Amino acid sequence: MYLNAHSYFSLRYGTLSPEKLVTMAVEKGLTTLALTDINTVSGVFDFVKLCRENGIRPVVGVEFRNHQDLAYVVLAKNLEGFCEINRHVSDYLLAGKYFPLRAPRFDQAYVIYPLRQLDRLGELAEGEFVGVRPQEVTQLWRYRSKLKPGQVVMLQPVTYATKTDFSLHRLLRCIAHNCLLSKLAEYEVIREEEYFIDPQQLKTAFADWPQAVENTNRLLATCSFDFDFTTPKNRKLYTPSRIDDTALLRKLAFSGLRDRYGERDAVATRRVESELKVIDELDFTSYFLITWDIVRYAHSQGYYHIGRGSGANSIVAYCLGITDVDPIALDLYFERFINPHRTSPPDFDLDFSWTDRDELTDYIFKKWGREHVCLMATYVTFRDRAAYRELGKVFGLPKAEIDALVKDPTAVVGGEYTKFIFRYAPLLEDFPNYLSVHAGGILISELPLYHYTALLLPPKGYPLCQWDMYVAEDIGFAKWDVLSQRGLGHIKDAVDLVRENRQISVDIHRVQEFVRDPKIRQQLLRHETMGCFYIESPAMRQLIWKLQCADYPTLVAASSIIRPGVASSGMMAEFIRRHHNPSDYVAVHPLMQQIMADTYGVMIYQEDVLKVAHFFAGLDLAEADVLRRGMSGKSRSKKEFERIQATFFSNCRERGYPDDIAGEVWRQIASFAGYSFSKAHSASFAVESYQSLYLKTYFPLEFMTGVLNNFGGFYRTEFYVHEARRYGALIEAPDIHQSQYLARIEGNTIWLGFILIRGLEKNVVQELVKQRSIQPFESLEDFTRRVPAGLEQLILLIRTGVFRSLGFTKKELLWHAHALVNSFVQHEAVPEIFELEEMTWQLPPLWQDEIEDSYDELELLGFPLRSPFELLPDAVQGVTARTLSEHEGRIVVITGYLMTAKAIRTKTGKRMVFGYFLDQEGEYFDTTHFPQSLEKYPYRGMGMYRLEGKVVVDFGCPSLEVRTMVKLPFKPDPRGGGSGLFLN
Repeated sequence: MYLNAHSYFSLRYGTLSPEKLVTMAVEKGLTTLALTDINTVSGVFDFVKLCRENGIRPVVGVEFRNHQDLAYVVLAKNLEGFCEINRHVSDYLLAGKYFPLRAPRFDQAYVIYPLRQLDRLGELAEGEFVGVRPQEVTQLWRYRSKLKPGQVVMLQPVTYATKTDFSLHRLLRCIAHNCLLSKLAEYEVIREEEYFIDPQQLKTAFADWPQAVENTNRLLATCSFDFDFTTPKNRKLYTPSRIDDTALLRKLAFSGLRDRYGERDAVATRRVESELKVIDELDFTSYFLITWDIVRYAHSQGYYHIGRGSGANSIVAYCLGITDVDPIALDLYFERFINPHRTSPPDFDLDFSWTDRDELTDYIFKKWGREHVCLMATYVTFRDRAAYRELGKVFGLPKAEIDALVKDPTAVVGGEYTKFIFRYAPLLEDFPNYLSVHAGGILISELPLYHYTALLLPPKGYPLCQWDMYVAEDIGFAKWDVLSQRGLGHIKDAVDLVRENRQISVDIHRVQEFVRDPKIRQQLLRHETMGCFYIESPAMRQLIWKLQCADYPTLVAASSIIRPGVASSGMMAEFIRRHHNPSDYVAVHPLMQQIMADTYGVMIYQEDVLKVAHFFAGLDLAEADVLRRGMSGKSRSKKEFERIQATFFSNCRERGYPDDIAGEVWRQIASFAGYSFSKAHSASFAVESYQSLYLKTYFPLEFMTGVLNNFGGFYRTEFYVHEARRYGALIEAPDIHQSQYLARIEGNTIWLGFILIRGLEKNVVQELVKQRSIQPFESLEDFTRRVPAGLEQLILLIRTGVFRSLGFTKKELLWHAHALVNSFVQHEAVPEIFELEEMTWQLPPLWQDEIEDSYDELELLGFPLRSPFELLPDAVQGVTARTLSEHEGRIVVITGYLMTAKAIRTKTGKRMVFGYFLDQEGEYFDTTHFPQSLEKYPYRGMGMYRLEGKVVVDFGCPSLEVRTMVKLPFKPDPRGGGSGLFLN
């Protein structure tokens, strides 16, 4: 009887979740229900599963609207009808056009027009109906001559359930239109009667038109949605046949096996055979081959990649070159990636440089076709207090009040509208707000995607599906995560620079050689990791130092225990202690010690959750995987998670474990929630870390140039420039004859790029480089004649020192620039005005101070090229970073240049800060500012500080517990106007 129900996937409109919608249908005794969200099929599969679970026959469709104007409702007779609907939605969403007011002729779908459109429609075709609301029954008499008895159906919209829902709908409409509640137009709001009217009441409303009731029931009876959730939906074949797929994968795997392990590695051979068997049985052969194809294409174009995630558990993936993680060396088990008990499809994470990812995405779309490839969507919900911000705007609160409300709703004193915000914000928390693009998910389907989803076109320019990764998993899709990161950009550019600057070709995939290299081992042991992917932050550098990390397995562990879940639980500190004293600990239970021998009984990997749940608590692998996914924030079913939690404790009691032991084991598992890594993931990160370490160890200047040119990393550009200088680079400011848009290296000299000059226009740089390639610039006059740079741009270039090779001081050049530009303005049509003989005036000697250059660099580059310690008016006081360990337990003074600071909250809610500083020798040191000292001596921006505190040494790693901290002034700018304080 209900042909037009909306869920909250009718974004910023509907108020009912699919669960609530189905629950209400059950309560009203319905056996059939149709979901017709507005211009979307986002909720279809959740709705269908819920209906089946509750004994309701689902009917699916779409309500087509142009803004608020209802054009028609379309219901699918079957799966083919659903495909037709999706094509129609996609045709217009992809083109960005309005839907036509007359629907196309569908073969397997019904079209229902609102009654008010009957006057313009003319005669209805077969499969077309007029939908009449209960309030419109009396209007039917005027259309009796136009309508056949079988063409009238009931069209009772269902959008809300209670008065609270109706108010919520109005607030959602305000959010959609970014308007105040008082300004919301009446036509933007649903009618009050759009709720779940009782079925008997609905029949009574059509007492004079009983055929409408019969037609509605007959229409619903002919609709079905017999969707198979169990079969894979990915592209089934890479080659023309499954036999060929199997043969090709086997050939590639054993070819790679010889390259990775040699000719006669029995253990590796057995594992390859075992994995190939499971891959074939579970029908993942084409998935591996398509991934191999993507990687092969990337390498053919000179693009570098990292294969990570649970896919690194597979030796077949390792042999195919999809990953560089050796699963045998790290004792990774394939079942974490694929096993017959796993309820969700696996996926490969492929990282590419941020400059290459779009090209790889384009290749995938062109290779498999746009009807078969789409980007994965994700729902942005009203979580993390987003509802408070949106409702604050709806009620017209000032920005300051909204910010305070979002920061801490409990601290806000109740105002006129605050009570309404507090009432409705929690109700919105899980509502989808809008559809966005997943970080890297891509689907490749066997059938055209219209069999599963409508498509729309986000700004990225590639079709996007209308549901998220959880729905994709539910219906049988395994996605590819094609991701980007700047760390790979560092590596790619560094390899290119080594080839150009040193004529050496580097094979960056020789990771197994890197992990055995004694020089790289020393580089890691000395925690010389700045610029290296994932291991350059102060916290990671400290951890490497404390672990005395010098090998691959320890670095893999470090990549996981640095995560907040492990660190906050105390397990990071415990791991460090046990790492140095492996025999000096007693696990919470002997079995835990046995299960996690490689991590000293400390749970640090997602795989540890599986092992503990299976071997300690007796959960089967499927239950253990649900537990693991729930702990990492990927479970969609709270009930299922709660059931498994109950089973965990029940099994522990049956096995005779004391409640406190079971509780402690569960606490360790629970501390992983949302943060834990799989071991394979950590291993993949460590692979990239070793690639970076190799380049920094053997080619440090090219590597740091690559880091500079990718503008990614933990620190500001200034400190990567400093790091290059530490390793022997001569750093030069941008130069008219030497520099490019990005930094370039020649020998041991790094010429900074024009891109660093703040305010410099890219078109000026492009023309500069173009003209210079034709003929070098002979003078400032020559430059102004050939490059269209106005006075402001000239001043930027001069003050940065770009023209220093021309033989004039900055001040002389500034005078010349003003004269040239003024002369050009007065005599624009006469080129001869630039001839030197016309400039007969002479400048007096203009004095230049080096401090002026530093202030120019600070303003235009963001940092001085000389040591900031040279800018202090007085001599540097205190000890140095190198000698801190010698002063353990003592109070010392040290002068430091602030690099970065991280603020956290203590358990009591007070603020404390971890600082990272540079000393006068160019070395780095760490500080801790506890709340008491921080309140008296707060940070005052970037710059130089004199710090006093106690030296603490933890497992060989020194840091300073700060007691007092004073910011130091720099020498004033001789030109005046400088405050003497270095603030960024």
